[in-house]
Amino acid sequence: MKQSKKTNSKQVSYTSEQAIEASTVYFNGDALAASVFVNKYALKNSQGDIFEDTPDKMHRRIAKEIARIEKKYSNSLSENDIYDLIDKFRYLIPQGSPMTGIGNPYQIASLSNCFVIGNNGESDSYGGIMKIDQEQVQLMKRRGGVGHDLSHIRPKGAEVKNSALTSTGLVPFMQRYSNSTREVAQDGRRGALMLSVSVNHPDSEDFIDAKLQAGQITGANVSLRIDDSFMKAVRDKQQYTQKYPIFSSKPLFSKQIQANDLWGKIVHNAWKSAEPGILFWDTIINESIPDCYADLGYKTISTNPCGEIPLCAYDSCRLLAINLFSYVVNPFTSNAYFDFDLFKKHVELAQRLMDDIIDLELEKIEIILDKINQDPEDDSVKKIEKELWIQIYNKAKQGRRTGLGITAEGDMLAALGIQYGSSQGIDFCVEVHKTLALSAYRSSVELAKQRGAFTIYDSDREKNNPFILRIKQADAQLYKDMIENGRRNIALLTIAPTGSTSLMSQTTSGIEPVFMPVYKRRRKVNPNDKQATVDFVDEIGDSWQEYIVFHHRFKQWMQINGYDTQKNYTQEQINQLISVSPYAKACSNDIDWLSKVEMQGAIQKWVDHSISVTINIPNHATEQLVDQLYMRAWEVGCKGVTVYRDGSRSGVLISTESKDSSKESGQLSFSTKRPQVLECDIVRFQNNKEKWIAFIGKIDNRPYEIFTGLADDEDGILLPRGINEGFIIKNKDEQGNSRYDFQFTNKRGYKTTIEGLSYRFNPEYWNYAKLISSTLRHGMKIEKVVELINSLQLDSESINTWKNGVSRALKKFVPDGTHVKGQQCDNCGSTSLVYQEGCLICKDCGLSKCS
Repeated sequence: MKQSKKTNSKQVSYTSEQAIEASTVYFNGDALAASVFVNKYALKNSQGDIFEDTPDKMHRRIAKEIARIEKKYSNSLSENDIYDLIDKFRYLIPQGSPMTGIGNPYQIASLSNCFVIGNNGESDSYGGIMKIDQEQVQLMKRRGGVGHDLSHIRPKGAEVKNSALTSTGLVPFMQRYSNSTREVAQDGRRGALMLSVSVNHPDSEDFIDAKLQAGQITGANVSLRIDDSFMKAVRDKQQYTQKYPIFSSKPLFSKQIQANDLWGKIVHNAWKSAEPGILFWDTIINESIPDCYADLGYKTISTNPCGEIPLCAYDSCRLLAINLFSYVVNPFTSNAYFDFDLFKKHVELAQRLMDDIIDLELEKIEIILDKINQDPEDDSVKKIEKELWIQIYNKAKQGRRTGLGITAEGDMLAALGIQYGSSQGIDFCVEVHKTLALSAYRSSVELAKQRGAFTIYDSDREKNNPFILRIKQADAQLYKDMIENGRRNIALLTIAPTGSTSLMSQTTSGIEPVFMPVYKRRRKVNPNDKQATVDFVDEIGDSWQEYIVFHHRFKQWMQINGYDTQKNYTQEQINQLISVSPYAKACSNDIDWLSKVEMQGAIQKWVDHSISVTINIPNHATEQLVDQLYMRAWEVGCKGVTVYRDGSRSGVLISTESKDSSKESGQLSFSTKRPQVLECDIVRFQNNKEKWIAFIGKIDNRPYEIFTGLADDEDGILLPRGINEGFIIKNKDEQGNSRYDFQFTNKRGYKTTIEGLSYRFNPEYWNYAKLISSTLRHGMKIEKVVELINSLQLDSESINTWKNGVSRALKKFVPDGTHVKGQQCDNCGSTSLVYQEGCLICKDCGLSKCS
């Protein structure tokens, strides 16, 4: 341990190694959970000093801050009361932004996980479009995921009153918003964006086709807002009228289409590439309690990036999950039962904590606004950012929206001996979520008595809302109390993905089943080490030891039922173990897909926001199955659904040119003669503490050559931070030798040229860059080039650092969904790894790894 020089002298800081070692002990040897905590959630400053070596310190930090808010109100909870609820991720788990940001003096960031912004369909001017672009970036830099809708933008070919004469349509603006997201994702920040559009928009087909183009719209998820009239037209094989403005009684433009033709395109694209996702918009709006106040600014217009929170413009939400597994008493025994009494008590407390977190968020926004006011920029520059946060502050204060949800649904059922996806399993889950909804609403009503209702509460507005009517039928007294006292929060519930937090709670994620209860993991070993056991040698000669990993709760089942968890089991013995366990026929690949849709629809009745869930289907699944799943999801009342077919994103490439064998295999045949001018992308990255830069020349948006080296060295490239693209121009120097210049347009609109990229980088880097550029020019797949770079055996430590940076730069051009061969997920052992925005993503457990 060391004393931090940057903070109070009493505050102890830790190295990353110290924190991971201490956290590994905390997690009983689970190094992955320890790494997730230290890298994502432990308190740290910008110098890299870490002030929490275990989650216990984080939980104390959070409990202290929430207790401070509690003191403002009557019957306040103590710090210890709150700590006991969140300790060891056992009961209540603040998600993401709240876990990182509560009590964090080192980051000026929001506590909200989700935001939606937009013009409410009022403006599709360039000014309005650019305003949304800036707002999106301002939110992402404060750690928020953002969604917005494009239905207000006029369709391609429509008349405009400027020099262009006609509109370019949706797709160019999708690209703009996507590129902005990718820019914010640099230097450790991760942008997340949802773009949506109504199926009633005449450009909706272009919208759903846009992401099939390799390398396009890589910074956004896309979802189609589908109305009931379209679904009925599909079902009845009828025509459907698209309009602009959408659903207008006096449209400026309209056209009739065969609903089944567009539906076939939607299904095909989802089967082909896992997008678009579907939002059943009429279900969302009809069920939405905030839309009872649409005329007061609460009209829902889009969702957050994962789709679990439909929101109005400039509203936001914070998330907290309840660990369902912890309410199973005597788990994995014949005496197991779910403690509904404790569960109801904790749900009511969880909703109370969620309301406290809103107060903490309001404080955070005040700090953000103070920071904006102190910034040296002119007020005209700061205007949009300042007005953005004022609107978000007002929405949070007025509506006090919360996002209370769950995790560990799969483990809960297994612990009770109930099969996931069975009719018994669905019925029990519905009972749990009904209990959660009623308890949370009861808590919000009680908070309204103590603290006051959200300011625009009006029982008459809500009296015909289907969700409110279900509460009335299930608990007449609760409904009566709500009418009399109001409710503290405009909407309360959601089910979000809980990937990294479920790793720390060591449970299944969200409402998902377990991926695999037992799997193999590999650890790289030195074959010359006398203690090494080599079980596998990969294609580049690295040696690996294989070992069995048990899902934490499956291991608990084994221990409770007398099975040896230290034994070296054969695969046959593992299969036998699984077959007699409560996880039998209840893993990701075992669940009947339609049953999962039925389960989502049934649970949705008791979730006032929405549910983030993906239906995973095998590679051989047909488009007809996707059609059936989407149609059934609408019929049973799901608010949204995404279908992912195994391997569906690999090698997706649409070309207007005639197909040949090389393009169908993902191989490009570049011309042997280099064009004089190439489009160029700038990719900045950091190796250790050194700043590096890569210039990537492109043909047809595919890398053709690469130059890279130190960014700010005396002998390197010094380039303004805002420059992310330009041109590489091949010229001749005074001696007649080839020279590569970089040309870009500066912020004032003037062209600037940096001469001789080849002269500005270390010659050793340059020689390797020529080798890599040669492979790119011969059309080798990008993922194969990355594999080649990673396999280079280099003696120089600096060259290895350079190698990692080049690999990282090129990964950004690997088509999303491309399968990664020869690697296993560090978490679940699955070989279903794909590239997504340059990162490795496990399709089975959701682990993300960016190198």
